[in-house]
Amino acid sequence: MPIFLRLFCLGGLILLAACARPTQEAIRMGLANAPANLDPRYATDATSSRINRLLYRRLVDFDAASRPVPALADWERLTPTHYRFTLGEDGREFHGGGRLTAGDVKATYDYILNPDNASPHRATLAMIERIEVRGGDRVDFFLNRADVLFPAYLAIGILPADLIDKGHPFHNRPVGSGPFRFLDWPQEGRLVLERRRDGQRFEFLQVKDPTVRILKLLRGEIDMAQNDLPPEMLAYLKGKEGIRIEQAAGSNFSYLGFNLQDAQTGRLPVRRAIAHGIDREAIIRYVMQGAAQPAQAMFPPAHWAGAKGLEPYEYAPARARALLAEAGYDRAHPLRLVYKTSSDPFRVRLATVIQSQLAELGIEVELRSYDWGTVYGDIKAGRFQMYSLAWVGVKTPDIFRYVFHSDSVPPDGANRGRFSNARVDRLIEQAEAASGLAGQAALYRQLQILLLEQLPYVPLWYENQVFVSRNDIRGYRLAPDGNYDGLIHVRRQARNW
Repeated sequence: MPIFLRLFCLGGLILLAACARPTQEAIRMGLANAPANLDPRYATDATSSRINRLLYRRLVDFDAASRPVPALADWERLTPTHYRFTLGEDGREFHGGGRLTAGDVKATYDYILNPDNASPHRATLAMIERIEVRGGDRVDFFLNRADVLFPAYLAIGILPADLIDKGHPFHNRPVGSGPFRFLDWPQEGRLVLERRRDGQRFEFLQVKDPTVRILKLLRGEIDMAQNDLPPEMLAYLKGKEGIRIEQAAGSNFSYLGFNLQDAQTGRLPVRRAIAHGIDREAIIRYVMQGAAQPAQAMFPPAHWAGAKGLEPYEYAPARARALLAEAGYDRAHPLRLVYKTSSDPFRVRLATVIQSQLAELGIEVELRSYDWGTVYGDIKAGRFQMYSLAWVGVKTPDIFRYVFHSDSVPPDGANRGRFSNARVDRLIEQAEAASGLAGQAALYRQLQILLLEQLPYVPLWYENQVFVSRNDIRGYRLAPDGNYDGLIHVRRQARNW
């Protein structure tokens, strides 16, 4: 072959190789908050929980109505206090090698149940009396009380028993059997994972400021982002070529929380005045541009334990002022409160609107905004009068014990406002002891009616889920609770070079 022809063919091969450029460059996701802990025995923040779903497999997952369904294992209820779980074949290869067995399941839950380890999930699993392994594929759970919802509590990622015994640092070097494996965490704001089925690399980059996050998306420095984006930025992005926007109804519950031991917020007339003094419909319509639905309870009505038809606290300034007067406050003696929120600009704006609405009632609200770590730490420690936050990814009504039972004051749960009500405790216990889901649902509806009367939280809204991406990112599926499971299917569309 003449030399010029060989060079021509070589050049053609190089051009073809360039046109067929591999698409395995990292897909980059911008996050408002970095994960705090990649050990599912300890993780409680939303970002960590969402990423841990990618890294670890769990015995049980949930359907669209949040009923428990098999994930790693099927189960049978041998007696009211004896459950047997049988592992299937899928999802049982640990990233570091080795097969996930019943022994790993036992080791994971035994660790959580050991009070010396101070797992925040221990209180939820307190009904487990003992765990017995029946060969490599079966594990039996024996309970100290009956609970028909027990399988739903087993949604914690399973860790390798041998690494548990060695004290492996799962919090920053996770090892599970999920669809993604850990590659690197070179700095707090940059986490690198690999999708196991095809080797696609993903980078999770913390970009706290939503404006900067959008600018990075437009410049191609990140490929996608989910939630924590102000409505006006979404409106701005709609006019930008090469950007895709998707929205779906959400189930994450936003609320105002109170310190019930405080001299002001511990008084029911004060909390009811605040509930009647917030115009949620106006906030949703004008500030959130319709991207939320009003909430009356922690679970939306579509949830199997949701409470349909609850009577909302309507915006009623006159009623709010009357309640404040009943509590001894007026213009001459105003109610003064400190309200804590995150420093995210949109959260500050929402809090500022609430502050302004309460000011019209004569309530003087001092707004304090902090970075996420600081505000979350203060809330967990009970250092607040009033705060706004959201419960993210909640599936099972055991959350009511965890948040509202008088035995669940930290560190034994998340009753951070120190709420104590004997009727609430009794309804929680009766619901847990009910013999079927229908009976539980009826009791949980009564419970939510009572919580709406007593107002340890003022329910606000369920925010929509929002996903924005570069136009070549395809296949992502939004979940109502905002999890990142869509990354299992997402892909980068081939580009023309």
